[in-house]
Amino acid sequence: MKSFNKFIDSFGAHLLAVIWISPLVFAFWAAFHTTSDAVNFNLLSGWTLDNFREVWNGAPWLRYFWNTFCLVTIVLIGQFIITTLAGFAFAQVKFPGKDFVFILVLLQLFILPEVLIVENYAITSKLGLFDTILGVGMPYMASAFGIFLMRQSFKSVPYELHEAASVEGCSMFGILMKVYVPLAKPTYLAYALVSVSTHWNNFLWPLIVTNSDDTRPLTVGLSIFGAPENGVDISVISAATMMSIAPLLIAFLIFQRQFVQAFLRAGIK
Repeated sequence: MKSFNKFIDSFGAHLLAVIWISPLVFAFWAAFHTTSDAVNFNLLSGWTLDNFREVWNGAPWLRYFWNTFCLVTIVLIGQFIITTLAGFAFAQVKFPGKDFVFILVLLQLFILPEVLIVENYAITSKLGLFDTILGVGMPYMASAFGIFLMRQSFKSVPYELHEAASVEGCSMFGILMKVYVPLAKPTYLAYALVSVSTHWNNFLWPLIVTNSDDTRPLTVGLSIFGAPENGVDISVISAATMMSIAPLLIAFLIFQRQFVQAFLRAGIK
C-alpha cells in the first residue's frame, strides 16, 4: 500500500509538472517554426529564426528591456530600504502601539493591488510622476510581505549580539547594518527573487500609468505588439514571449540551487 501511494504521489507530481510546463514548451516550439508547422506539430519541419527577426524589428525591445530592468531595480532598492527599517523597528524597537501598527501593516496583505489603482493613479498624477518609471514602481516599495519577512528574520537574531554591539558603542543604525543585515542575507536574496519576478511580470498598473515607449516595460510592450489589430501570428507572438521571459529563465537555470537554498533558509514555503 505504501509503495502504491508513493507511486500515485510521484505520478501526480509528474503529471502536474507536465501540465504546468506544457504551455512554455509549446511557446518554445512555435517560436522556432512557422505558424502552420507549429499548429500541426510537424516534427520534421525545419527550425527558423525568422520569427525572432520579425519581432525584433517590430518594436523597440531594447528600450522595453531597459525600462523593465530600471523598474525592478528601483522597486527592489526602495523595498530593501523600507522593509529593512520597518522590519527592524517592529522586531527590536519598543514604541507605543507597535503591535497595533504592525497589524495595520499586515492588513495590506489582504488588499488586492487592483483595489488601490484609482487612489494610486490620483496620487501619482498629483506628484507629477505619471508616465515615469518611478511612478510605476512607487506604489510597491512599501511591501507588507517584505516588512513581515524582515521582522521575522530580525527577531531570529540572538539579542546577545545586539547587546554586544551596543556595549561596543554602536548606534542603533550601526547595530542594524553591522549585525542584523549581514545575518539576514538569505532572506534578502529570497525576497529579491520574489520581488524581481513579480515586477518583471507586472502588467495592469504599468499599462495604466505609462503612455510612451520611453517608460513602458516588457509586459506592456508585449501586449501592444501582440494586439489583435496588429494581426495575430502565433509563432511571432510566441517568439516575442520567449524573448521577454528569457532573462528570468536563464537566471533561474543558472542560479536554481541558490534559489532553492535561499527560500529554504528564509522559511518561504
